[in-house]
Amino acid sequence: MTAQTARPTTAVSTTGSTKTGDAALASEQGKTTIADIVVSKIAGIAAREVSGVHALGGGASRAVGLLRERIPGSSINHSQGVSVEVGEREAAIDIQLVAEYGVAIAELAQGIRRNIVSAVERMTGLSVTEVNIEVQDVYVASDDQDDSDDQPARVQ
Repeated sequence: MTAQTARPTTAVSTTGSTKTGDAALASEQGKTTIADIVVSKIAGIAAREVSGVHALGGGASRAVGLLRERIPGSSINHSQGVSVEVGEREAAIDIQLVAEYGVAIAELAQGIRRNIVSAVERMTGLSVTEVNIEVQDVYVASDDQDDSDDQPARVQ
């Protein structure tokens, strides 16, 4: 075997890792840390972008979110229904959501995972180790319709 044998090339950061995202988070000039809330917001926004997701969060967190949104000057909580664990190089994400009726839940989960992993890894440089999805409910459009218009009032 000669010294000129072809070998695959990989990008190597100053920390010895072969991931290009790690090079951006740690270098000779310093270290970048990503807060949990940053990853939560990115994951929440990425999950909402997927068609078939009606809302994020369980019943109680959605109720609190609705109340919060009614307060003048408040903002939308993008991390509602999202919990994360963030390390120096990796992140694990748990999502609770309500799916729209008629959507194939397995395909929905696959699309959500793909979108979250892509967004988090692209924006933070962290490697996403897992995205766990808990579908807590199915949204049916007729649930929002007020039945009182169709029926006479019981009390006058």
